[in-house]
Amino acid sequence: MEHPQFSPESERYMIEHMNAEHADANLLYAQVYGQMWQATGARMLVLDHDGMELEVTLPGGRTHLRLPFDHRLHDTKDAERTLVAMARYAQGIHRHTTPSSVCEDAHGSGETPSG
Repeated sequence: MEHPQFSPESERYMIEHMNAEHADANLLYAQVYGQMWQATGARMLVLDHDGMELEVTLPGGRTHLRLPFDHRLHDTKDAERTLVAMARYAQGIHRHTTPSSVCEDAHGSGETPSG
């Protein structure tokens, strides 16, 4: 039976890598997928086969956000591919649309990498 979590070492490595090298992607996940456009920062706390949990910094304080993946991750390579695809999609949305139109685009069409 497959466990919902990666090994502690794998999860720790991926989280540390995302927080150290891809803080911009964490922020995009919160803004685009979580529709938290006012977020000024985000730090990954949990990464498992089903989704990620972020600590999001907002003007009024911090909150936690759980973002599910559109599929169950098979392994660390699948996690990397999925996170990269989500970040690229979010970059395109963030760059080419306004927050009011993104809410409809990212969650209304069902065509996003995260569902």
